Amino acid sequence: MTGVPRSALILGLAGLIPFLWGAITILQPGLADWTIRSIGPRFAGPYVMLFYGAIILAFMSGVLWGFATKLEGNQAAVGYVLSVIPALWAFFTTGGGPVSAGMSLMAGFAGLLGIDWLFWRFGVAPEWWMQLRVLLTAIVLGCLAVAVFL
Repeated sequence: MTGVPRSALILGLAGLIPFLWGAITILQPGLADWTIRSIGPRFAGPYVMLFYGAIILAFMSGVLWGFATKLEGNQAAVGYVLSVIPALWAFFTTGGGPVSAGMSLMAGFAGLLGIDWLFWRFGVAPEWWMQLRVLLTAIVLGCLAVAVFL
């Protein structure tokens, strides 16, 4: 992580808080009960991860769109198409129950990592991009796995 700018690393890790909180409240039912009573059910268990995960996939579509603007010709057209996929994926696949939505988000984040890699290979993502994205994606997938498989 030495090549990742400190601010990007700190903000990226901070962006994991809702995923980590969701996983912890699944593993600690007492904390889930407290969360539900204190701030509402949307902020506990799988629900915080599902809602936030869909938002993050949409956010990442915007990031990818920015990368696509640096491309030209057919590569740009492919870049624009790829950049909207994470947001559309979240919109169309997370409407089911928590298990199916969680599995869809896991597939979405895994697919996003592949798209990240492609933009990185095209040379329009920062050199350190994949270092950060692999770390964040691994943690997100681990948290979502708690929601799906436990």
